[in-house]
Amino acid sequence: MVTATSGTSVIDKINNSRNSLATNEQSFLKLLTTQLKNQDPLSPTDTNQMTSQITQMTGVEQQLVTNDLLAALVGMNTGSGLSEAVGMMDKLVTAETATSTLKDKEASFVYNQAGAATKVKIEITNAAGKVVRTVIPDDMKSGDHTYKWDGKDQDGKQLDDGGVYTIKVTASGADGKAITTKSAGRTQGIVTAVDNSTGQTMLTINGKQVALDAVIGVTNPPAPVTPPAASNTNTNTNTNTAAAA
Repeated sequence: MVTATSGTSVIDKINNSRNSLATNEQSFLKLLTTQLKNQDPLSPTDTNQMTSQITQMTGVEQQLVTNDLLAALVGMNTGSGLSEAVGMMDKLVTAETATSTLKDKEASFVYNQAGAATKVKIEITNAAGKVVRTVIPDDMKSGDHTYKWDGKDQDGKQLDDGGVYTIKVTASGADGKAITTKSAGRTQGIVTAVDNSTGQTMLTINGKQVALDAVIGVTNPPAPVTPPAASNTNTNTNTNTAAAA
């Protein structure tokens, strides 16, 4: 991930500089006033020198105003996560979403179980809301769990890639009371676009928009597979046969 400069640290530095300038400016004005009160009438203070010093003070104040504007830009960029999202362009990203898409005959889901259970049921539901698969997992411990579905329905039929599915997990303890569970799907793909037009930074993965804060992993995409070079064995054999004839 790309780490943006902290807007808070920039503002702190600017505020420290402004406080220092204010202190120095007050000291300068006091010295200038004292100097003017006690100057020799026959040899007055050089007005050009005073003007130069005042101009320098004004220049520093203007620079601090410019720094304020830059800090605001940094804060906007960091707060929205836009710079971080741009760093994910063309990267292979994994994100948690409400649904999971069946790809290469597999779909991954995650769920959290608030306590140990004696009974757990996982239901896979398609886009129409129909339960296509029900699974009773062996692991009923509390905590985070990952479930990888093989894309087969209750009858063992392999479903087509591209379908969007949702997981529902219900659990209960030895006393029969329901145990709280939270579940989500996962999506993985190359980031092809970044958008912040709504105020929330969104990544485009597999043609769908995913919120930046849903990202749980970023890696470089796998290198393309280079096909093996064509064999010249048949050509050489034919050439040798023709020459022998």
